[in-house]
Amino acid sequence: MTPIHLPPFYPIVDAGVAAQHGWTPPAVATACFDGGARLVQLRAAGASSAQTERWCEAIVASAARYRATVIVNDRADIGHTCGAGGVHVGQDDLPAGAVRDILGPAAIIGLSTHTEKQLDDAWSQPVSYVAVGPVYGTQTKATGYAPVGLSLVRAAAARRPAHPIVAIGGITLDCAPELIAAGAASVAVIGDLFRQGSPEARTRAYVDQLADCAPPLGVPLK
Repeated sequence: MTPIHLPPFYPIVDAGVAAQHGWTPPAVATACFDGGARLVQLRAAGASSAQTERWCEAIVASAARYRATVIVNDRADIGHTCGAGGVHVGQDDLPAGAVRDILGPAAIIGLSTHTEKQLDDAWSQPVSYVAVGPVYGTQTKATGYAPVGLSLVRAAAARRPAHPIVAIGGITLDCAPELIAAGAASVAVIGDLFRQGSPEARTRAYVDQLADCAPPLGVPLK
């Protein structure tokens, strides 16, 4: 499998968090695109399939105008139907191999890991990138795992340097550079998108700050 080059900033549009701040997922995604993001993930836990599909369709349509890529959390069926670029799965979701069968060889597939054993298991699966976290404490999602800190990010990057590592969990603009320095190809951000009330401005701040931090690896997203 050809390694991919992830942009260093990877915003996750969480429907629940967006609603708390008075935003819809498509509006947040478009704001991120306006701010310079070229990869976003839609996470809509608890939403109906019909609602998730409508959001996904709108975000994919918006992404096309920016030549950006959309990843759908968990829902391989919706990702396939809406023409998303890929799917991200957790440890208890549909196995990565089954997702690959649904989406095909060109799709981007991400897998969440929280322990060294899960990291070891991840390399044998047909994934495009591996997410490591929660790096720091976070209230956005109850993972059931304690914060892993920089050490697991470093270990993941050292074990498989050709596979992009995405750091996630409690990440802010201030700590993002140290995660890239630790070996993460990209940082996934959820709650901090709304820190100053403007996901567009916050995205631009991340994109600008991380622009020179991550060396290219693999094939760039299109």
